Amino acid sequence: MKKKTCLAAILIFLLTQSMAWDEDTWTKSLKKISSLVEIIEENYFKEIDHEKLAYASIRGMLPTLDPHSYFLDPKNLSTLREDYKGKYYGTGMLIQKHGDRVMVISPIAGAPAYLLGIQPGDVISHIEGESTKPITSFQAMQKLRGKKGTKVNITIVREGLEKPLDFTITRAEIPLHSVRYAFMLNDDVGYIYISNFASTTTDEFHEKMEMLKSQGMKKLILDFRLNGGGTLIQSLEISDEFLPKGSGIVSIKGRKPYYNQVFRASEDNQYEQIPLVIIIHQGTASAPEIVSGAVQDNDRGLIVGAKSFGKGLVQTVFPLSQNAAVALTTAKYYTPSGRSIQRDYTNIEDWAMNRELPAEEREVSYTLNGRKVLGQGGITPDYEVDFAFKPFTYQLLLRGVFFAYGRKFGEKKTSLSRQLMDEQLRDPGLTIDDRILDDFKDYLKENKISFTPQGFEESREQIIREIERNIVIALRGIEAGEKAYRLSDPFVKKAFEVFPEAEKMVK
Repeated sequence: MKKKTCLAAILIFLLTQSMAWDEDTWTKSLKKISSLVEIIEENYFKEIDHEKLAYASIRGMLPTLDPHSYFLDPKNLSTLREDYKGKYYGTGMLIQKHGDRVMVISPIAGAPAYLLGIQPGDVISHIEGESTKPITSFQAMQKLRGKKGTKVNITIVREGLEKPLDFTITRAEIPLHSVRYAFMLNDDVGYIYISNFASTTTDEFHEKMEMLKSQGMKKLILDFRLNGGGTLIQSLEISDEFLPKGSGIVSIKGRKPYYNQVFRASEDNQYEQIPLVIIIHQGTASAPEIVSGAVQDNDRGLIVGAKSFGKGLVQTVFPLSQNAAVALTTAKYYTPSGRSIQRDYTNIEDWAMNRELPAEEREVSYTLNGRKVLGQGGITPDYEVDFAFKPFTYQLLLRGVFFAYGRKFGEKKTSLSRQLMDEQLRDPGLTIDDRILDDFKDYLKENKISFTPQGFEESREQIIREIERNIVIALRGIEAGEKAYRLSDPFVKKAFEVFPEAEKMVK
């Protein structure tokens, strides 16, 4: 088959998934597309890259269907498979772009980067001899990943050393944990953060729940912030953990009858008796919205935070070749009360700008116990939390200032930390007082980061939280830092406030 015919076939394949054309229309459309490809191939001023043209055509077509259908080229398909399987092959480093620098946040214990002595705060200046300044952290991540057993060369710039360090790292299998954090917040409240839904999520969840129960957990906060979704199956299984057998979880309806299904909880004697509060916000989308909707509609627990993203469409992945696929919307899903939480995308600009339908125009449904809930705009929490970073805090976060300061403080390289005894640094009761804030201001001045007294004061509480988080990370590890951060988190504080009501919902 000629390349131009392959291109036309790919385009027609995609169109068949959404448009019921008769045979005559298809024949005419195929001729038109084939003619266009032929014109381009014969008359364009330079040689055609057929694969690039095909990919661009597909990407241009899918947004005309809906905002959630998307094309998976070889790189994106590989990432999707890794996310689903819960593992990848690479070096094992958490990295982040700070300004024009790709910085190592933490090497994963036992991974190749960790075994070679790569440290938090190291700057990856080059990958395979190419500068990392012009690339994003995602692009850097893609360069660091590869087939198991292959090698990648990187150059590290480490503070205190005159010359850069060159490393050759052999890629290995690295687990991708979707249950990112799990710890006790006090004697009886456990906290679990799920970052995405992969094939390993339910198993990871079980392991963490049993760990927390052994530590005395009687109540649970389940955090779905920044969870952009994942597999439908895992969202059903996590929902089932909390709902009595037979409870509705979600229903899906498509143009083709075989997509129409109703899913219910199939097991009892799991965690149905644990008081539950779920945290969501605008970055919570798809699979975690299914769990949140099921819990809310069954009056099984309370939802706190901010309105979720509003993605109520189901995508099915259709392979186009060995290394390319399309994730096509094939159905719409509905929560147990019958509401669709999909945001309207009739006007794509309104959708992109997150403009919402007024509450009075949204469809109304009712939970199992008769509480009113709204559709067509994500999951509206039972208790909203109004939180946004102040401009100065946001500026410092973008530049990675808190991470850098925390690391220097932990290494006794700031004016205050040099004066402290080791036991003072290790003291779990170390508080962020005026001495540390003054030390932080000195650090800002030393690094020529300008600020006004008013701007600093407006951001004071947020700055204190970020400093504490990063100092604790530097001294006692990531999970300890995240626990300290969550204890002062406005969303978590609200969850604690509403637990008395959540306890009454346990049947």
